[in-house]
Amino acid sequence: MASPKVLISDKLDPLAVEIFEKNGCEVDFKPGLTPEEQLKIIGDYDGLAIRSATKVTAEMIKAGKKLKVIGRAGIGVDNVDIPAATEAGMVVMNTPFGNSITTAEHAIAMMFALARQIPQANESTHQGKWEKKKFMGAELYNKVLGVIGCGNIGGIAATRGVGLQMQVIAYDPFLTEERAADLGVKKVELDELFERSDFITIHVPKNEHTANLINKDSIAKMKDGVRIINCARGGIVNEGDLKEALDSGRVAGAALDVFETEPATENPLFGHENVVCTPHLGAATTEAQVNVALQVAEQMSDYLVNGAVMNALNMASISAEDAPKLKPYLKLAEQLGSFAGQITSTSIKKIEIEYEGTITNIKTDPITSTLLATLLGQQIESVNMVNATQVAQARGIELKQSYNDESKNWRSMINVIVTSEERVRNVTGTLFTGKEPRIVNIEGVPIEAALSGHMIFIRNDDQPGMIGDLGTLLGQEGLNIADFRLGRKGDKSGAICLVALDAPVSDEVFEKIAAQKQILSAKRLSF
Repeated sequence: MASPKVLISDKLDPLAVEIFEKNGCEVDFKPGLTPEEQLKIIGDYDGLAIRSATKVTAEMIKAGKKLKVIGRAGIGVDNVDIPAATEAGMVVMNTPFGNSITTAEHAIAMMFALARQIPQANESTHQGKWEKKKFMGAELYNKVLGVIGCGNIGGIAATRGVGLQMQVIAYDPFLTEERAADLGVKKVELDELFERSDFITIHVPKNEHTANLINKDSIAKMKDGVRIINCARGGIVNEGDLKEALDSGRVAGAALDVFETEPATENPLFGHENVVCTPHLGAATTEAQVNVALQVAEQMSDYLVNGAVMNALNMASISAEDAPKLKPYLKLAEQLGSFAGQITSTSIKKIEIEYEGTITNIKTDPITSTLLATLLGQQIESVNMVNATQVAQARGIELKQSYNDESKNWRSMINVIVTSEERVRNVTGTLFTGKEPRIVNIEGVPIEAALSGHMIFIRNDDQPGMIGDLGTLLGQEGLNIADFRLGRKGDKSGAICLVALDAPVSDEVFEKIAAQKQILSAKRLSF
C-alpha cells in the first residue's frame, strides 16, 4: 500500500516534514507556489498542510481528487472553503491551542506599549529628540483590566494581568464563577466592564454577536481615558467610531494587531499619535510557529495513517460502519445545539443530554460532540466536534448524559437541558420518517417545527390578534413567511411561536417586532 502523500504549500517549520516522514507519509515541501501551480499538482496529494497564504478555494478542492485532509497550522481558517471541503468529504483540521500563549503575550505587550507610549518615544529618541515630558505614561499597577472573552487566549491574558497586580474583570457569557475564581478574576456584565475598565483587551471570535462590538454607543459607556487593545479579529472594533473617540480624547489610546481589511496598507487610524499598530503578529513567534507546525503534522499523519481525528472543524470521529446510521442524528444534534446556544445568553453551568428510544442502540459520542460544538460555538472561538467536551470542562461546565431505551411519545428522541446562571432551558428533537430533524418541545411547550434559514423565536401572551398583527407587520416590511409554527401549554400559558422567513430581519424591523404588545420576548435565529 502506497504511503499517503502530503503537500506543504506554505512556510512551515522544517520539523513538520520530519514528523510526516517519521509517521509514514511522503512529503513535498513547496511554499511559494502560485494558485495556478497549486491547481495543477493538488490532484496528486492525500493531504494539504497550509498556513494563511494558500487559499483553498472550491476550485482547488474540486481539483484535489485524492485529497482527504486539509490541515491549517494555526487557528483561523478564513482561507479554506469549509462547506466545499465538507461536501467533498475532506476533513478540515486546525491547531487551536498552539499559539494561545503567544497571542495572549502580544496583547499584554501591546498594553505595555500603549501605557508607556513606547513606539512613539522610540521614534522620537531615534530622531535625536529628548522629549521626556511629552511621553508621560500610565502605570498598570492597580488599574482595572477588562477582558472581553475569557476563553483559552483571554484566560491567559487575564492571568498575566493578575500577575501585574491589576484588578482584572472579565465578561464572557460562558465563564462560570468557579472558572473565574480559578483565574483570579471577577466576572461582570459587559456594561459594567465598560464602565470600570482602565484598559480593555478583546479576545472573542468575530461573529454576529461580536461584530462592531466596540462602537460609539459602547465607547460612550466607558471611562474617559480608557485604552483599548484588540488582538482578536478585525471588525470587532468600529475603526471610524474609535478614531472619533481618539480625536476627542474620550479614548486615550488604542493598540491594534488586527483590522477590518487585511493586509492593511491604508487605514484611518494609521498615523494617529495615540494608536499603536502591528501587522497581525499575534501568533508570530518562533515557538508558536514550531508548535503549530508540529501539531498539524502529527494530526494529519495520524488521520492519514491511522484514521484518528483531532481538532476537526467539520466532522466528528465516525467510523465507516456507523456513518449511515449517524448522519440524520448528527443533523438533529447540530440543530438542537445551535438553537439552545442561540437562546442562551448568560454563563452556562450545566449541560444535560437525554437520549431516549432507539437512538440508545447506536454510538452517541459523535452526536454529543456535535451538539456541544454547535451549542458552545455560538460564543466560543475554536470549538469543534472533537474538542467540545474538553472546552466545556476547561470552563467548568458540568456535562451529564442519560439513556432510556424507551420513549413515551417518539421512536427516538434527544432532549438537551441547559442550566445557566439565569435559568434552565430545554429543547427536544426527534426524526420524522427516520431522517427529517424536527423540534418537538421547547421549555415544556409542545411544538413541531423544522429549523432552517432565518427564523424568529417568540414568547407571547396567548391572546387573539398576535398572529395577525405579526403577519401584518412582516408583510408591511416585505418579509415573506416561509413557515409559522405555534405551541402552548394546555392551560394557555407559555405560548411560543417559531417563524421562518425568506430573508434576514434587520435591526430596525426586529425592534418593531419585539415592541409588539403581546410579544414578551423575541430572538433572531439562523441555521
